[in-house]
Amino acid sequence: MVDLSAYEGIVFDMDGTLIDSMGAHMEAWRMTCEEFGIPFDLQYMHGLGGVPTRKTVEILNEKHGLTHNPDTVALYKRNVWEAMDLMPELIAETVDIFHHYRPDMKVGIGTGSERNHALHLLDHHGLLDKLDALVTATDVTHGKPHPETFLKVAELMGVAPEKCVVFEDTEIGLEAAQRAGMDCILVKDGKVRI
Repeated sequence: MVDLSAYEGIVFDMDGTLIDSMGAHMEAWRMTCEEFGIPFDLQYMHGLGGVPTRKTVEILNEKHGLTHNPDTVALYKRNVWEAMDLMPELIAETVDIFHHYRPDMKVGIGTGSERNHALHLLDHHGLLDKLDALVTATDVTHGKPHPETFLKVAELMGVAPEKCVVFEDTEIGLEAAQRAGMDCILVKDGKVRI
């Protein structure tokens, strides 16, 4: 078990860190990009994991010289995701860390997912009532890599940012954690990388 005794609070990203939902999100993005004529690059899109959907559309518009309405594309992607009607599994290694430290430390989630999506997944997996804080894309003005998501989680937990450690699966999430003044541990393919 990873030693987190130097910290007072743990912040988990959700998709791809606690819940194995990135593959399904990538499929929803592939279908959405196909519908709107946006070139789809799996590796590039995975690198945008944690960025709110609307902001992702803005990034894709800029990258490809397109002018799609971000709200229209984001709504389409959400509808595709919901129509898939999947219930992604938990990622065992990070969930074990969650449960190991939860009795003694504050635990929060900072995710680029919309609030209703996060509530549904976390409640289904029995994690929602174990959280001290949940901050979603719906709750912030600036998504990752801006530090607002993680700073708000720390504030809600009542823990100083420098006393928090973040578990993330993307470089954008790592950047957000570092900009928040927090240490970050990366999770790749369901495994904690120390």
